[in-house]
Amino acid sequence: MNNDLNQDSDRGRGRVRDRVRNRDLVVGLDAGGTRTRAVLASAVDGRVLGQGVAGPGNALTVPVPLLTEHLAEAVARAVPEADRARVVAVAGGFAGAAETAPDEPGRLNALAALTAALRRLGIAADSVGVSSDIEAAFASAPGTPADGLALVAGTGVVAMRITDRRCAVTVGGDGWLLGDDGGGFWIGRSAVRAALRMADGRGVPTTLADAVGRALGVPGDALPCAESRSYAEDRPHGDPAGLSAAGGRDGAGSPRSASGSEHAVGPVGSDASVAASVSASVVSGSARACLPEGPEWSPAQRAAYRMYLLPAVMAEPPIHLARLAPLVAEAARHQDAVAQAVLDEAADHLLEPVRALAPRQGERIVATGGLLGPEGPLTALLSERLKALGLTLDWVADGCRGAVALARLGHGGPPPSSRTT
Repeated sequence: MNNDLNQDSDRGRGRVRDRVRNRDLVVGLDAGGTRTRAVLASAVDGRVLGQGVAGPGNALTVPVPLLTEHLAEAVARAVPEADRARVVAVAGGFAGAAETAPDEPGRLNALAALTAALRRLGIAADSVGVSSDIEAAFASAPGTPADGLALVAGTGVVAMRITDRRCAVTVGGDGWLLGDDGGGFWIGRSAVRAALRMADGRGVPTTLADAVGRALGVPGDALPCAESRSYAEDRPHGDPAGLSAAGGRDGAGSPRSASGSEHAVGPVGSDASVAASVSASVVSGSARACLPEGPEWSPAQRAAYRMYLLPAVMAEPPIHLARLAPLVAEAARHQDAVAQAVLDEAADHLLEPVRALAPRQGERIVATGGLLGPEGPLTALLSERLKALGLTLDWVADGCRGAVALARLGHGGPPPSSRTT
Protein backbone atom coordinates (compact mmCIF):
# COMPACT_ATOMS: atom_id res chain seq x y z
CA MET A 1 0.00 0.00 0.00
CA ASN A 2 2.89 2.34 0.78
CA ASN A 3 4.21 1.75 -2.76
CA ASP A 4 0.84 2.75 -4.22
CA LEU A 5 0.83 5.92 -2.13
CA ASN A 6 4.36 6.75 -3.21
CA GLN A 7 3.48 6.23 -6.88
CA ASP A 8 0.39 8.43 -6.54
CA SER A 9 2.54 11.10 -4.88
CA ASP A 10 5.16 10.91 -7.64
CA ARG A 11 2.50 11.21 -10.33
CA GLY A 12 1.05 14.26 -8.56
CA ARG A 13 4.43 15.95 -8.33
CA GLY A 14 5.02 15.17 -12.04
CA ARG A 15 1.75 16.84 -12.99
CA VAL A 16 2.67 19.92 -10.96
CA ARG A 17 6.09 20.08 -12.66
CA ASP A 18 4.44 19.79 -16.08
CA ARG A 19 2.03 22.61 -15.25
CA VAL A 20 4.90 24.80 -14.10
CA ARG A 21 6.97 23.94 -17.18
CA ASN A 22 4.06 24.75 -19.45
CA ARG A 23 4.02 28.25 -17.98
CA ASP A 24 7.71 28.88 -18.77
CA LEU A 25 8.45 31.65 -21.27
CA VAL A 26 11.45 32.62 -23.40
CA VAL A 27 12.46 35.83 -25.14
CA GLY A 28 14.26 36.11 -28.48
CA LEU A 29 15.80 39.36 -29.74
CA ASP A 30 16.91 40.48 -33.19
CA ALA A 31 19.01 43.61 -32.65
CA GLY A 32 19.97 45.24 -35.95
CA GLY A 33 21.30 48.52 -37.17
CA THR A 34 17.95 50.31 -37.38
CA ARG A 35 15.73 48.52 -34.88
CA THR A 36 15.59 46.01 -32.04
CA ARG A 37 12.76 43.50 -32.07
CA ALA A 38 11.85 41.30 -29.09
CA VAL A 39 9.54 38.27 -29.20
CA LEU A 40 7.96 36.53 -26.22
CA ALA A 41 7.21 32.84 -26.77
CA SER A 42 6.26 29.66 -24.96
CA ALA A 43 9.28 27.67 -23.84
CA VAL A 44 7.39 24.45 -24.61
CA ASP A 45 6.20 24.88 -28.18
CA GLY A 46 7.55 28.26 -29.34
CA ARG A 47 4.16 29.90 -29.78
CA VAL A 48 4.59 33.67 -30.11
CA LEU A 49 2.79 35.49 -27.29
CA GLY A 50 4.04 39.05 -27.60
CA GLN A 51 6.31 41.37 -29.56
CA GLY A 52 8.05 44.69 -29.01
CA VAL A 53 10.15 47.02 -31.15
CA ALA A 54 12.62 49.73 -30.15
CA GLY A 55 15.62 51.61 -31.54
CA PRO A 56 18.92 50.39 -33.06
CA GLY A 57 20.75 47.46 -31.52
CA ASN A 58 24.16 47.27 -33.20
CA ALA A 59 26.50 46.21 -30.42
CA LEU A 60 29.50 48.03 -31.89
CA THR A 61 27.97 51.32 -33.01
CA VAL A 62 25.32 51.96 -30.33
CA PRO A 63 26.81 53.00 -26.96
CA VAL A 64 26.11 50.47 -24.21
CA PRO A 65 23.85 52.79 -22.13
CA LEU A 66 21.69 53.55 -25.18
CA LEU A 67 21.74 49.91 -26.25
CA THR A 68 20.50 48.99 -22.78
CA GLU A 69 17.64 51.47 -23.13
CA HIS A 70 16.60 50.04 -26.50
CA LEU A 71 16.75 46.45 -25.26
CA ALA A 72 14.76 47.26 -22.14
CA GLU A 73 12.15 49.11 -24.19
CA ALA A 74 11.71 46.28 -26.70
CA VAL A 75 11.51 43.56 -24.03
CA ALA A 76 9.13 45.61 -21.87
CA ARG A 77 6.76 45.97 -24.82
CA ALA A 78 6.92 42.25 -25.56
CA VAL A 79 6.63 40.91 -22.00
CA PRO A 80 3.79 42.09 -19.72
CA GLU A 81 5.01 42.94 -16.26
CA ALA A 82 2.90 40.16 -14.72
CA ASP A 83 4.68 37.54 -16.87
CA ARG A 84 8.29 38.62 -16.37
CA ALA A 85 8.92 36.20 -13.51
CA ARG A 86 8.03 33.34 -15.87
CA VAL A 87 10.85 34.09 -18.35
CA VAL A 88 13.42 31.29 -18.04
CA ALA A 89 15.69 32.00 -21.01
CA VAL A 90 16.67 34.93 -23.24
CA ALA A 91 18.74 34.85 -26.43
CA GLY A 92 19.71 37.78 -28.63
CA GLY A 93 21.16 38.02 -32.11
CA PHE A 94 23.09 41.29 -32.38
CA ALA A 95 24.55 43.14 -35.33
CA GLY A 96 28.18 43.77 -34.48
CA ALA A 97 28.46 40.81 -32.10
CA ALA A 98 30.25 37.53 -32.65
CA GLU A 99 31.89 34.83 -30.59
CA THR A 100 35.19 34.70 -32.40
CA ALA A 101 36.99 35.33 -29.09
CA PRO A 102 35.94 35.53 -25.42
CA ASP A 103 36.80 39.23 -25.30
CA GLU A 104 35.24 40.20 -28.66
CA PRO A 105 34.03 43.80 -28.04
CA GLY A 106 30.64 43.54 -29.71
CA ARG A 107 29.72 40.39 -27.82
CA LEU A 108 30.82 41.89 -24.50
CA ASN A 109 28.81 45.05 -25.18
CA ALA A 110 25.73 43.06 -26.11
CA LEU A 111 25.96 40.83 -23.06
CA ALA A 112 26.49 43.78 -20.71
CA ALA A 113 23.56 45.73 -22.16
CA LEU A 114 21.22 42.73 -22.23
CA THR A 115 22.06 41.74 -18.65
CA ALA A 116 21.45 45.30 -17.45
CA ALA A 117 18.17 45.58 -19.36
CA LEU A 118 16.84 42.32 -17.94
CA ARG A 119 17.86 43.33 -14.42
CA ARG A 120 16.03 46.63 -14.83
CA LEU A 121 12.86 44.78 -15.83
CA GLY A 122 13.11 42.22 -13.03
CA ILE A 123 13.69 39.30 -15.39
CA ALA A 124 15.94 36.71 -13.71
CA ALA A 125 16.32 34.23 -16.57
CA ASP A 126 18.34 31.07 -15.94
CA SER A 127 19.93 31.29 -19.39
CA VAL A 128 21.03 34.47 -21.23
CA GLY A 129 22.78 34.01 -24.57
CA VAL A 130 24.29 36.34 -27.16
CA SER A 131 25.07 35.52 -30.78
CA SER A 132 25.55 37.47 -33.98
CA ASP A 133 22.44 38.50 -35.84
CA ILE A 134 23.52 36.30 -38.76
CA GLU A 135 23.82 33.24 -36.50
CA ALA A 136 20.31 33.96 -35.22
CA ALA A 137 19.04 34.39 -38.78
CA PHE A 138 20.54 31.03 -39.73
CA ALA A 139 18.77 29.39 -36.79
CA SER A 140 15.50 30.92 -38.05
CA ALA A 141 15.35 28.46 -40.95
CA PRO A 142 12.86 25.57 -40.63
CA GLY A 143 14.12 22.98 -38.21
CA THR A 144 16.64 25.35 -36.59
CA PRO A 145 19.68 23.95 -38.43
CA ALA A 146 22.98 23.66 -36.58
CA ASP A 147 25.29 23.51 -39.60
CA GLY A 148 25.39 24.99 -43.11
CA LEU A 149 25.95 28.25 -44.93
CA ALA A 150 24.46 31.70 -44.32
CA LEU A 151 24.31 34.39 -46.99
CA VAL A 152 23.26 37.96 -46.26
CA ALA A 153 22.58 40.23 -49.21
CA GLY A 154 21.25 43.63 -48.32
CA THR A 155 23.10 46.92 -48.39
CA GLY A 156 26.26 44.81 -48.28
CA VAL A 157 27.15 41.15 -48.65
CA VAL A 158 28.62 38.55 -46.31
CA ALA A 159 28.64 34.74 -46.26
CA MET A 160 29.40 32.45 -43.33
CA ARG A 161 29.89 28.80 -42.63
CA ILE A 162 27.93 27.92 -39.50
CA THR A 163 29.09 24.98 -37.39
CA ASP A 164 27.21 23.93 -34.28
CA ARG A 165 25.19 27.17 -34.58
CA ARG A 166 28.31 29.35 -34.42
CA CYS A 167 30.19 31.15 -37.18
CA ALA A 168 33.26 29.14 -38.16
CA VAL A 169 34.35 30.98 -41.34
CA THR A 170 33.40 34.40 -42.75
CA VAL A 171 33.78 35.55 -46.35
CA GLY A 172 33.13 39.16 -47.35
CA GLY A 173 31.38 41.77 -45.23
CA ASP A 174 34.20 44.24 -45.93
CA GLY A 175 31.98 47.29 -46.31
CA TRP A 176 31.12 49.48 -49.28
CA LEU A 177 34.62 50.93 -49.72
CA LEU A 178 36.50 47.64 -49.94
CA GLY A 179 33.91 45.04 -50.84
CA ASP A 180 30.20 44.18 -50.67
CA ASP A 181 30.11 43.57 -54.43
CA GLY A 182 26.62 42.67 -55.56
CA GLY A 183 24.91 44.28 -52.58
CA GLY A 184 22.45 47.15 -52.47
CA PHE A 185 25.15 49.83 -52.36
CA TRP A 186 26.96 48.27 -55.32
CA ILE A 187 23.71 48.11 -57.32
CA GLY A 188 22.76 51.70 -56.47
CA ARG A 189 26.23 52.96 -57.41
CA SER A 190 26.03 51.03 -60.68
CA ALA A 191 22.77 52.83 -61.46
CA VAL A 192 24.39 56.25 -60.99
CA ARG A 193 27.42 55.21 -63.03
CA ALA A 194 25.17 54.05 -65.88
CA ALA A 195 23.31 57.37 -65.77
CA LEU A 196 26.50 59.44 -65.86
CA ARG A 197 27.99 57.35 -68.65
CA MET A 198 24.90 57.79 -70.76
CA ALA A 199 24.87 61.53 -70.11
CA ASP A 200 28.41 62.08 -71.38
CA GLY A 201 28.17 59.62 -74.28
CA ARG A 202 30.26 56.76 -72.91
CA GLY A 203 27.28 54.51 -72.17
CA VAL A 204 24.21 53.20 -73.95
CA PRO A 205 20.70 54.59 -73.43
CA THR A 206 18.95 53.42 -70.28
CA THR A 207 15.83 54.41 -68.36
CA LEU A 208 18.06 54.51 -65.28
CA ALA A 209 19.31 57.96 -66.29
CA ASP A 210 15.81 59.36 -66.01
CA ALA A 211 14.93 57.37 -62.86
CA VAL A 212 18.14 58.26 -61.01
CA GLY A 213 17.88 61.93 -62.02
CA ARG A 214 14.33 62.20 -60.74
CA ALA A 215 15.14 60.37 -57.51
CA LEU A 216 18.05 62.70 -56.78
CA GLY A 217 16.24 65.92 -57.60
CA VAL A 218 17.72 66.88 -60.96
CA PRO A 219 15.63 69.78 -62.34
CA GLY A 220 13.01 68.77 -64.86
CA ASP A 221 14.48 70.72 -67.78
CA ALA A 222 17.71 68.69 -67.49
CA LEU A 223 16.06 65.26 -67.40
CA PRO A 224 16.48 62.99 -70.43
CA CYS A 225 12.82 62.47 -71.33
CA ALA A 226 10.33 65.10 -72.39
CA GLU A 227 7.64 63.26 -70.45
CA SER A 228 9.75 63.49 -67.31
CA ARG A 229 10.30 67.20 -67.83
CA SER A 230 6.54 67.71 -67.87
CA TYR A 231 6.22 65.57 -64.75
CA ALA A 232 8.90 67.58 -62.99
CA GLU A 233 7.22 70.87 -63.82
CA ASP A 234 4.05 69.63 -62.11
CA ARG A 235 5.90 68.64 -58.92
CA PRO A 236 6.20 70.93 -55.91
CA HIS A 237 9.53 72.76 -55.97
CA GLY A 238 12.22 70.92 -54.02
CA ASP A 239 10.37 67.60 -53.96
CA PRO A 240 12.54 65.28 -56.06
CA ALA A 241 10.77 62.10 -57.13
CA GLY A 242 7.75 63.03 -55.06
CA LEU A 243 9.47 61.85 -51.90
CA SER A 244 7.30 63.94 -49.63
CA ALA A 245 4.33 61.83 -50.66
CA ALA A 246 6.34 58.66 -50.29
CA GLY A 247 7.50 59.30 -46.77
CA GLY A 248 9.30 62.62 -46.78
CA ARG A 249 12.88 63.68 -46.29
CA ASP A 250 14.73 64.40 -43.17
CA GLY A 251 16.56 67.59 -42.44
CA ALA A 252 19.62 66.38 -44.30
CA GLY A 253 17.66 65.95 -47.50
CA SER A 254 17.67 62.15 -47.48
CA PRO A 255 14.65 59.84 -47.38
CA ARG A 256 13.51 59.11 -43.85
CA SER A 257 14.36 55.67 -42.53
CA ALA A 258 11.65 53.04 -42.64
CA SER A 259 11.75 49.67 -40.94
CA GLY A 260 14.51 47.21 -41.68
CA SER A 261 17.57 45.64 -40.23
CA GLU A 262 21.16 46.27 -41.03
CA HIS A 263 23.68 43.59 -40.03
CA ALA A 264 26.94 45.03 -41.20
CA VAL A 265 25.06 44.39 -44.31
CA GLY A 266 21.38 44.98 -43.72
CA PRO A 267 18.55 44.84 -46.22
CA VAL A 268 18.67 47.09 -49.20
CA GLY A 269 18.73 50.39 -47.46
CA SER A 270 16.80 50.85 -44.30
CA ASP A 271 14.59 53.00 -46.53
CA ALA A 272 13.33 50.07 -48.58
CA SER A 273 9.67 51.07 -48.39
CA VAL A 274 10.42 54.65 -49.40
CA ALA A 275 12.69 53.53 -52.21
CA ALA A 276 10.05 51.11 -53.44
CA SER A 277 7.50 53.94 -53.57
CA VAL A 278 9.98 56.09 -55.45
CA SER A 279 10.79 53.31 -57.92
CA ALA A 280 7.12 52.77 -58.64
CA SER A 281 6.78 56.40 -59.71
CA VAL A 282 10.07 57.13 -61.44
CA VAL A 283 10.13 54.04 -63.64
CA SER A 284 6.48 54.03 -64.61
CA GLY A 285 4.21 55.26 -67.35
CA SER A 286 5.82 56.93 -70.33
CA ALA A 287 9.18 57.27 -68.54
CA ARG A 288 9.35 53.49 -68.43
CA ALA A 289 9.72 53.36 -72.20
CA CYS A 290 11.85 56.50 -72.50
CA LEU A 291 15.30 55.69 -73.82
CA PRO A 292 16.75 59.14 -74.58
CA GLU A 293 19.22 59.36 -77.44
CA GLY A 294 20.18 61.67 -80.23
CA PRO A 295 18.98 65.29 -80.34
CA GLU A 296 16.08 64.71 -77.91
CA TRP A 297 18.52 65.16 -75.03
CA SER A 298 20.74 68.04 -76.06
CA PRO A 299 24.41 68.46 -75.09
CA ALA A 300 23.46 71.40 -72.87
CA GLN A 301 20.84 69.33 -71.06
CA ARG A 302 23.29 66.48 -70.64
CA ALA A 303 25.86 68.83 -69.13
CA ALA A 304 23.24 70.30 -66.79
CA TYR A 305 22.17 66.80 -65.77
CA ARG A 306 25.72 65.91 -64.70
CA MET A 307 26.18 69.29 -63.02
CA TYR A 308 23.18 68.64 -60.76
CA LEU A 309 23.57 64.89 -60.29
CA LEU A 310 27.16 64.79 -59.07
CA PRO A 311 26.72 67.26 -56.17
CA ALA A 312 23.47 65.52 -55.16
CA VAL A 313 25.35 62.23 -54.84
CA MET A 314 28.34 63.77 -53.05
CA ALA A 315 26.12 65.58 -50.52
CA GLU A 316 24.95 62.29 -48.98
CA PRO A 317 26.87 59.54 -47.17
CA PRO A 318 28.01 57.10 -49.87
CA ILE A 319 26.06 54.21 -48.33
CA HIS A 320 22.83 56.04 -49.18
CA LEU A 321 23.31 54.96 -52.80
CA ALA A 322 21.79 51.65 -51.69
CA ARG A 323 18.44 53.44 -51.74
CA LEU A 324 18.62 53.50 -55.52
CA ALA A 325 18.79 49.70 -55.84
CA PRO A 326 14.99 49.33 -56.19
CA LEU A 327 15.15 51.60 -59.26
CA VAL A 328 17.40 49.05 -60.96
CA ALA A 329 15.08 46.19 -60.03
CA GLU A 330 12.07 48.07 -61.40
CA ALA A 331 13.85 49.00 -64.64
CA ALA A 332 14.99 45.40 -65.12
CA ARG A 333 11.41 44.19 -64.72
CA HIS A 334 10.54 46.44 -67.64
CA GLN A 335 13.28 45.02 -69.84
CA ASP A 336 15.90 47.75 -69.50
CA ALA A 337 19.02 46.00 -70.80
CA VAL A 338 21.46 48.00 -68.67
CA ALA A 339 19.51 47.31 -65.47
CA GLN A 340 19.28 43.61 -66.33
CA ALA A 341 23.04 43.48 -66.87
CA VAL A 342 23.63 45.13 -63.49
CA LEU A 343 21.49 42.51 -61.72
CA ASP A 344 23.14 39.65 -63.62
CA GLU A 345 26.56 40.87 -62.54
CA ALA A 346 25.32 41.32 -58.97
CA ALA A 347 24.15 37.70 -58.87
CA ASP A 348 27.57 36.58 -60.13
CA HIS A 349 29.17 38.54 -57.30
CA LEU A 350 26.90 36.91 -54.70
CA LEU A 351 27.96 33.50 -55.91
CA GLU A 352 31.63 34.25 -55.21
CA PRO A 353 31.51 34.18 -51.36
CA VAL A 354 29.38 31.03 -51.51
CA ARG A 355 31.97 29.31 -53.72
CA ALA A 356 34.74 30.46 -51.38
CA LEU A 357 33.11 28.47 -48.56
CA ALA A 358 33.50 25.27 -50.62
CA PRO A 359 29.88 24.16 -50.32
CA ARG A 360 29.02 20.48 -50.48
CA GLN A 361 26.32 19.38 -52.87
CA GLY A 362 22.96 19.54 -51.14
CA GLU A 363 24.30 21.65 -48.27
CA ARG A 364 21.83 24.07 -46.80
CA ILE A 365 22.13 27.80 -47.56
CA VAL A 366 20.04 30.15 -45.43
CA ALA A 367 19.66 33.60 -46.96
CA THR A 368 18.45 36.88 -45.51
CA GLY A 369 18.46 40.50 -46.64
CA GLY A 370 16.25 42.48 -48.98
CA LEU A 371 17.90 41.35 -52.22
CA LEU A 372 17.08 37.67 -51.67
CA GLY A 373 13.56 37.75 -50.23
CA PRO A 374 10.47 36.23 -51.87
CA GLU A 375 10.25 39.28 -54.15
CA GLY A 376 13.96 40.06 -54.10
CA PRO A 377 15.51 41.15 -57.40
CA LEU A 378 18.36 38.64 -57.13
CA THR A 379 16.49 35.61 -55.77
CA ALA A 380 15.75 33.91 -59.10
CA LEU A 381 19.08 34.88 -60.64
CA LEU A 382 21.12 33.49 -57.76
CA SER A 383 18.92 30.40 -57.40
CA GLU A 384 19.68 29.49 -61.01
CA ARG A 385 23.40 29.73 -60.36
CA LEU A 386 23.18 27.73 -57.12
CA LYS A 387 21.14 25.01 -58.79
CA ALA A 388 24.11 24.25 -61.02
CA LEU A 389 26.10 23.56 -57.82
CA GLY A 390 23.38 21.35 -56.34
CA LEU A 391 22.41 24.01 -53.82
CA THR A 392 19.13 25.68 -52.87
CA LEU A 393 18.18 28.75 -50.79
CA ASP A 394 16.07 28.95 -47.65
CA TRP A 395 15.06 32.58 -47.02
CA VAL A 396 14.31 34.05 -43.58
CA ALA A 397 13.04 37.53 -42.80
CA ASP A 398 15.16 38.17 -39.69
CA GLY A 399 16.66 36.48 -36.65
CA CYS A 400 13.71 36.60 -34.22
CA ARG A 401 12.52 33.09 -34.92
CA GLY A 402 16.08 31.80 -34.55
CA ALA A 403 16.67 33.75 -31.35
CA VAL A 404 13.54 32.20 -29.82
CA ALA A 405 14.75 28.76 -30.90
CA LEU A 406 18.19 29.39 -29.38
CA ALA A 407 16.59 30.57 -26.14
CA ARG A 408 14.54 27.38 -25.96
CA LEU A 409 17.63 25.28 -26.65
CA GLY A 410 19.49 27.21 -23.95
CA HIS A 411 16.73 26.25 -21.53
CA GLY A 412 17.02 22.62 -22.56
CA GLY A 413 13.65 22.71 -24.28
CA PRO A 414 12.31 20.35 -26.96
CA PRO A 415 13.23 20.72 -30.63
CA PRO A 416 11.95 24.09 -31.88
CA SER A 417 8.53 24.09 -33.48
CA SER A 418 7.86 25.48 -36.92
CA ARG A 419 5.06 27.47 -35.29
CA THR A 420 7.53 30.07 -34.02
CA THR A 421 7.00 32.94 -36.46
